[in-house]
Amino acid sequence: MVDSDIFILKKMIQPTAIEKLESKYQKNIVELKEESDNYSVTIHGMPDDQKVIVIKVDTFSVPKEIFQGSRGECKRADFVIIANISKAEKFIVCIEMKGGKKTSKEKEIIQQLKGAKCFVEYCQAIGKSFWEKEDFLDDYKYRFVSFKNIKIPKSKTRYESKANIHDTPEKMLKISSPHYVQFNHLIGHKK
Repeated sequence: MVDSDIFILKKMIQPTAIEKLESKYQKNIVELKEESDNYSVTIHGMPDDQKVIVIKVDTFSVPKEIFQGSRGECKRADFVIIANISKAEKFIVCIEMKGGKKTSKEKEIIQQLKGAKCFVEYCQAIGKSFWEKEDFLDDYKYRFVSFKNIKIPKSKTRYESKANIHDTPEKMLKISSPHYVQFNHLIGHKK
């Protein structure tokens, strides 16, 4: 039997860079934590553990010894969720989190989301070369999400996107004051 993409990623990525799923009311959740700034977002309705991996991408050291960073190429978003729900439903969700009202400019958030995508593409190249899985992470749909005002007292969660689907960093889904976030909303399902 061929190993799944998620299985390979869990063998490839250090356990300290993987966020664990928890079970609450017989549903899977994940808490995305920014330890240094002391805030978090909980995502409800996560896929089963063998179908998903949540990677804390900013654990990866900034490659400033190699890149000059003049175009933002050293930036990366906070998290990536890779989910292989079924043959037809494969998603990579790049997530950047901002705590308060004073936050980075949109251009910088776009650079961070692009950096997370580059990280995934690097993992993809490793899976194809070193794990010899020719179709590793192929056929996945990208989604880009930014959370802001996380530390602000919770009100109704607001979703804002420039397009019907947030499949590029420039068309990211913006979620303000995240109170109850469902995984389905992050991948573009409105159920």
